[in-house]
Amino acid sequence: MRTVKYIRVSTLDQNTDRQEVNGIDMYIDKCSGSIPFADRLQASRLLTQCQSGLIDMVEVHSIDRLGRNTIDIMTTIKNFTDMGVCVSSKKEGLLTLIDGKENPTAKLIINILATLSEFELNLMKERQREGIAKAKAKGTYKSNGGQKPRESVNVFLNKSKNKICLNEFKRGESVRRAAKLSGVSTTTAQKVKKLWIESMKFKKDTTKIG
Repeated sequence: MRTVKYIRVSTLDQNTDRQEVNGIDMYIDKCSGSIPFADRLQASRLLTQCQSGLIDMVEVHSIDRLGRNTIDIMTTIKNFTDMGVCVSSKKEGLLTLIDGKENPTAKLIINILATLSEFELNLMKERQREGIAKAKAKGTYKSNGGQKPRESVNVFLNKSKNKICLNEFKRGESVRRAAKLSGVSTTTAQKVKKLWIESMKFKKDTTKIG
């Protein structure tokens, strides 16, 4: 019996080492689970090999590696079964074929697991939609992924400590001294000085143009 392993991870950067097994061939797809099994590059190669009768068993870490919805998962398993290929799921401890015959218990359990997985995904999406709707109603929703809006120069320089720091610079104090007197970090003091100098240059340039 020739056994291979099929691995699917969601992103190109995701490490597959944890799922890899020494001594057997592996077919690794780095793509979204929403893509039908037969449309994935390595999965398609795997199906072709199985059709040629070169593979008897396909190992997967878990059933959800085969698809994101019940129909796709069950269709994929049926395709393997029709070709006489057993699917072995490590996480669930299931074999789709026993002595070359379909395992009805595994089929029932896989159907239930696939349905629950799809239900959980839909529930998560629904909660996300509800959360966005509530945030929009409260006026707190950020369409930029939750990143804070960029702070303007005036807002930054008019913060209480930064304002004190700026006044120290106007008195001729050094960066280190201004930072100490105003209670800000040296990095913040340097930023205050830089923005102050830039604003002074801008005023001079504007005056010349006028």
